[in-house]
Amino acid sequence: MGCCARVLVVDDDESIRKMLATILEDSGYVVDAAKNGKEAVRKSRVRFYNVALIDVRLPDVDGVQLLTRLKSTVPRMRKIVITGYPSQQSAIEALNRGADAYVIKPFNMGKVLLIIREQLKRQEEERRFSQERVTEFIETRVKQLEAEKKVVRPKVH
Repeated sequence: MGCCARVLVVDDDESIRKMLATILEDSGYVVDAAKNGKEAVRKSRVRFYNVALIDVRLPDVDGVQLLTRLKSTVPRMRKIVITGYPSQQSAIEALNRGADAYVIKPFNMGKVLLIIREQLKRQEEERRFSQERVTEFIETRVKQLEAEKKVVRPKVH
């Protein structure tokens, strides 16, 4: 899934945004960046992203609060919180609010890329599961409608 997966990098530090974008693009991802929460929300409303890398400390909103503001997508966008100020409390809160992973700065890019690949794999599994559920629903509904047609048909004498 690495090819063409879309990643949104949300960090107020321009050098981190550029570094992440360069490494992710070199790894085959399509990358977009936002310098604050407002810009991230706006972008997530008009584009689909497979993954968002979200800094905890943003100038306009706490990154953990941003987790619930980003547009939900199907399959669900995977959200990875990145922070230079780790605490057990912030990690628990991030996971409770929908973070799929929690990464501490300075981070090992090899590890970050591995986490992204794992999250994309989970997203793909969710997509397949959703498709299977929709297919099952449609097949069941068709059988139901066919059965109802047989019952409702008036008998001709």
